[in-house]
Amino acid sequence: MTTPLPILGLLEACRGREVWVVGDLMLDEYVQGPVERISPEAPVPVVRVRDVEFRLGGAANVARQVAALGAHAVLGGVVGDDEAGQRLLTECARVGIDTRAVVVEPTRPTTRKLRVLGHGQQLLRLDWEDAQPCPEAITAHLLGKLEAGARPDAVILSDYAKGLLTLPAIATLVNAARRAGCRVLVDPKRRDFSAYRGASLLTPNLGELALAAGVRLDPDDTAAIAASARPLIEQAGLDSMLVTLSDRGMLLVPASGAPRHVPAVRRAVADVTGAGDTVVAVLAATLAGGAPVEQAMEIANVAAGLAVGEIGAVAIEPERIRAALTDRPGGKIVTREELAARAAGWRVAGKRIVFTNGCFDLLHAGHLALLHEAAALGDVLVLAINSDESVRRLKGPERPIVPAAERAALLAALSCVDAVAIFDEDTPLETLRAVRPHVLVKGQDYTIANVVGRELVEAEGGRVALVPLLPEKSTSALVERIRRGAQPG
Repeated sequence: MTTPLPILGLLEACRGREVWVVGDLMLDEYVQGPVERISPEAPVPVVRVRDVEFRLGGAANVARQVAALGAHAVLGGVVGDDEAGQRLLTECARVGIDTRAVVVEPTRPTTRKLRVLGHGQQLLRLDWEDAQPCPEAITAHLLGKLEAGARPDAVILSDYAKGLLTLPAIATLVNAARRAGCRVLVDPKRRDFSAYRGASLLTPNLGELALAAGVRLDPDDTAAIAASARPLIEQAGLDSMLVTLSDRGMLLVPASGAPRHVPAVRRAVADVTGAGDTVVAVLAATLAGGAPVEQAMEIANVAAGLAVGEIGAVAIEPERIRAALTDRPGGKIVTREELAARAAGWRVAGKRIVFTNGCFDLLHAGHLALLHEAAALGDVLVLAINSDESVRRLKGPERPIVPAAERAALLAALSCVDAVAIFDEDTPLETLRAVRPHVLVKGQDYTIANVVGRELVEAEGGRVALVPLLPEKSTSALVERIRRGAQPG
């Protein structure tokens, strides 16, 4: 697929934009492990817990995606005065979300969803919530906190029907956004779309639109979908509606003019949780950065395609969106922070993570043999490669021969490799801490005792594997043959 360069620049234009995200906040908890037997107490599977992951959910997940794009995400909502609420606020701070407008309300529990997974399949979900309407005083308080900062470039209302976005609250927030002269985007849960009167854009899925219109809709009949959306757009005074159609893509229906359909990006679907969050967040951030609606829709469509390939609610990094837009393997090249987020998702999905590291200067047959051996030991292969400065410290001033960016690109192009991260330290220990792999691989020129990170991996229940090396295949030997002018053997 060929994408014109201007659309890539629209991702950069998101940076620094002020985006308010107001709605129902949730904490998602994933408990996962293998299932090896049925309980003797009842006919239910016994999950041997291996990992527990906490993630932002609801409006907090929307804000996380906005922040991942480099915009200034200001979150408004309510949490309880409890451990889940504190964890949610801590996680928001970690990913750079401004929580000045999050109200701590002792009389309400933080909405929390606990999912139990065995071998990547969801077995059970437990919910803690109070969906009673919030008092108007809470809305007034959080709006005051929002307006204490910069004027917004876009406002998102993330409605999960958990009580924050009452009719008066929606009207107040829409009016505040209109006074600021910015768009209001709504991810709706109400059957009556006129509750969002005055918003710019609604992003219902096909089921939500069918419920609101009171008709059955075929996802392939875009004319009928547009015809059902138009009266609702007029009744609510909207500029447009973006209907998400799952594996059929998206349909943009403006108040006037022809609808625009964008087909889905075909990818393996692991979990649709949070895909709607991704869509509304990417739309808002790119529109705030000046993108035309049609191009913002294309970017959001690609981001949603990436989101459904992950387990649970995730934030898609702009580098991955860029790589998908240009159809390049560069999306495998990640920062340590991005790698940690991907690794958390792989663990929740029950995938076995394999890790190896090295300089990988002058990629040769020995490297390929090691990588293929390593990939066969699990489901996901992660590579950590030394930066140029790190290589110079280890190998001398004449190395590396190939710069880190080029080494990473070559490795990312290999089908057996799932992620590549560059590290500046002398050892990959910090990257290992971020990944927490199940298997740490080195060549048989090492002994188990002198593998860096062995203690860390074994403490997490993982293991070290030493794989055989091809004889006389090394970068140093290759460089020496070149210097001697000898023909490669």
